[in-house]
Amino acid sequence: MNAEPQTLTILLFAGLRQRAGTDALSLPLAGPGAVTVAALRRQIAAAHPDLAADLNHCRVAVDQAFVDEDAEVRAGQEVALIPPVSGGHDGPQAKPVDLRGERSRLCDAPLALAEVIAAVEHRGAGGVATFTGNVREHSRGKRVRYLEYEAYAPMAVAKMDEIALGVEAEFPGARVAVAHRVGHLEIGESAVVIAASAAHRDEAFRACRAVIERLKQDVPIWKREVDSEGEAWIGQGP
Repeated sequence: MNAEPQTLTILLFAGLRQRAGTDALSLPLAGPGAVTVAALRRQIAAAHPDLAADLNHCRVAVDQAFVDEDAEVRAGQEVALIPPVSGGHDGPQAKPVDLRGERSRLCDAPLALAEVIAAVEHRGAGGVATFTGNVREHSRGKRVRYLEYEAYAPMAVAKMDEIALGVEAEFPGARVAVAHRVGHLEIGESAVVIAASAAHRDEAFRACRAVIERLKQDVPIWKREVDSEGEAWIGQGP
């Protein structure tokens, strides 16, 4: 008997999801066993030519970890196409979001700076540096109405933890906590809050800056900016 063809489910986010009109693609594997990420890209482009141009700008995650082009993918694994961060969200989150990691939190409720400060304060901390990223009213010469954030939630929490723990390892004695919001944000609301403590102020400042810079590069959170003239997918953080 011939075996049933195996399929992969590929998760889509932000602008890619909006253009495809779905949050996931079901794709039969081109051959038995595993396929490489590079081959999977070609197969997606052939099956969905309207997405082909965008695929070149996407990273691929397998089981919530970024992988190289020669990595192998098998049926049953969780595959996601990750557009450049940040991007956006085309409506409210499907269900309430509140995920916590070892050093991080992702939620759709208003953020509290005091919460991340409390997570890093201790008797040996001579300095505590914080960063708060708020939704601003004007951007790129236009008046912003609101922002929409979405996330590949479990991977976002894992990456925020990875970044925070990595920064702590670079700055001995530092402690880091980060929280990011998803969903609909009005002008003045906070999208991200970060706190970093250390024995001295210089290490605290440097640790806090390192976290926000890396968060904008590697955490799968996207935002859509809605202004008085329409909407746009934004490639930088808050």
